Amino acid sequence: MNWFEAALLGLVQGLTEFLPISSSAHLRIVGEFLPNAEDPGAAFTAITQLGTETAVLIFFWRDIVRIVKAWAGSLAGRVPRQDPDARMGWLVILGSVPIVVLGLLFQDQIESVLRSMWIVATMLIVFGLILAVADAVGAQKRDLAHLTYKHGILYGLAQALALIPGVSRSGGTITAGLLMGYTREAAARYSFLLAIPAVFGSGLYQLYKVVTKEGISGPFGLPETALATVIALVVGYVIIGWFLKFVSTRSYRLFVWYRIFLGLALYLLLGFGVISA
Repeated sequence: MNWFEAALLGLVQGLTEFLPISSSAHLRIVGEFLPNAEDPGAAFTAITQLGTETAVLIFFWRDIVRIVKAWAGSLAGRVPRQDPDARMGWLVILGSVPIVVLGLLFQDQIESVLRSMWIVATMLIVFGLILAVADAVGAQKRDLAHLTYKHGILYGLAQALALIPGVSRSGGTITAGLLMGYTREAAARYSFLLAIPAVFGSGLYQLYKVVTKEGISGPFGLPETALATVIALVVGYVIIGWFLKFVSTRSYRLFVWYRIFLGLALYLLLGFGVISA
């Protein structure tokens, strides 16, 4: 049964990681309805995210190679630092600093109290409403060529909010991008690129702890977690292409209503004792 449950959670991770609806919240919620009725745990969540971020590497491989080459060239003085690709490399590094610092400072809270279902439900609704406002008022004129260092820091701070389940990494960064005037597709693309260092860093750190020190907490062992990670990679790759096409022609209204509905449903389930906080 654990193998089936892990596979299901891997499917959920792949389906939700790149949508602005919070994959960590969905893993937390679905875990409550499995026979074990148990939180899959922060380690399981972080490690399965390695699968979806590997999908980002594959999908954007040419872009990533070009950016890394230009960034390395700017270090050696062969490429101007204001070259768009070199600047993108610096911006991804700069934007990754907030989530690294805050993740280390508040690691204990992130792995415990912040995983409360009451917090998840509240964040789903609150940041759904903020996304709705950003989507409605954002100028949506800028592309990634106009990305500045100031905006890179603001993107990074928005990404750091995703340390709280229910906020959504892509949701936070996309919302910030829309409020700063970037197009829906540009905000989504940069959200995917910005997540690479943070997610790989978090996932590899958790994997290191599991293998060398603590073992994995929660209902799933390392083999089941590995299965979920592979499934998340395959499904996530498909979702990236679909999502970029979707937001190029449509608003985020669908995701806003989904977040609000899910948050309200969680309040009801918690209030009537159907699930545990």
